[in-house]
Amino acid sequence: MSDLAARFRALWDEIAPIGRDAGSGGYLRYALTEPELRLRAWYREQADRRGLPVTEDGNGNLLAWWGEADAGNAVLTGSHFDSVPHGGAYDGPLGIVSAFLALDELRAAGVTPARPVVVGAFVEEEGARFGVPCLGSRLLTGALPAQRAAALRDADGVSFADALGHPPAGARPELLGRFSSFVELHVEQGRALADTTAPVAVASAIWPHGRWRFDFTGEGNHAGTTRMADRRDPMLTYAFTVLAANKEARLRGAHATVGRVSVEPNATNAIPSKVTGWLDARAAEPETLAGLVEAVHGKAVERARRDGTEMTVTEESATPLVAFDGGLADRLARLLDAPVLPTGAGHDAGVLAAYLPTAMLFVRNPTGVSHSPAESASDDDCAAGVTALARVLAELAC
Repeated sequence: MSDLAARFRALWDEIAPIGRDAGSGGYLRYALTEPELRLRAWYREQADRRGLPVTEDGNGNLLAWWGEADAGNAVLTGSHFDSVPHGGAYDGPLGIVSAFLALDELRAAGVTPARPVVVGAFVEEEGARFGVPCLGSRLLTGALPAQRAAALRDADGVSFADALGHPPAGARPELLGRFSSFVELHVEQGRALADTTAPVAVASAIWPHGRWRFDFTGEGNHAGTTRMADRRDPMLTYAFTVLAANKEARLRGAHATVGRVSVEPNATNAIPSKVTGWLDARAAEPETLAGLVEAVHGKAVERARRDGTEMTVTEESATPLVAFDGGLADRLARLLDAPVLPTGAGHDAGVLAAYLPTAMLFVRNPTGVSHSPAESASDDDCAAGVTALARVLAELAC
């Protein structure tokens, strides 16, 4: 193990136990809950150790500054701490840990940046608590109105504003204008690098994607006394819609997943009165994604008619095709001699790319598994990621 890999492991081990579920081995690091707040405190400690003042943007996003915050033309890096339910260790935190270590590498080499370098920690990237992914970056850029974000509620009825401790500030154009570029390092979510000798890749684009809530309503009744012919069971409509989404996605070469469901009254011996399912849909092209969602909606409507149920669809979030700054991606790929890859996963970088030159670095994931306890990356590959990020920051800030 190299010296940098050992230093990565030492820093990584400081946060590895935080929010880990003993049963699944995965992480429960929901935004602004106790585990994520502990990680935010750890972030402030790391910044303090390095003499980096930390500011907040009023939306829950943290910024640690190497250089004067008012100087302008800053290079922003970093990622997020929050996880999906029982998610992996690397998705998000790897980008923050690597950013601090990259700054250590630059300082050890005697590098003095000509412009500020900022390590960011964005809030609620996964959307696992309040339902909207990349919430912090959407607020910062104004892509999501502050009033709507403030009213978002988690499963316990706690609003985002209450969890944050104040109403979100919303768009901060004067702060966003201080950044000249954003580079997010992230564990690879796929296995494109697994069959190569490259430990690091550069992103070319993020597929368009979104989340749609399907609400199916019927008639709750007794499971043992209601004749099959008399039932108006929304679970049947829901189940058909899940299968339809799978089929339509496969026909189009797209992705469709229903990974979350809510049932009322959720009793074994009761026909449900309401079933809600959340569709996550992604495709390489916007037209393909629109066609997929339209087809699933149409099939659900037809099935609801046959089942005697009712169905409504609500778009909860949508992200268009994000093509990262081509000149910047090519420049970094040449600098690192790294392959260039697209991704089907969403990131804060995808939101910020509409407002400033943005790039992503991927660190090799040997299995390609993500959003799961099996997510992994070797210490040596993570060290290679730190080295790559340090070179990129030196290229952009010096």
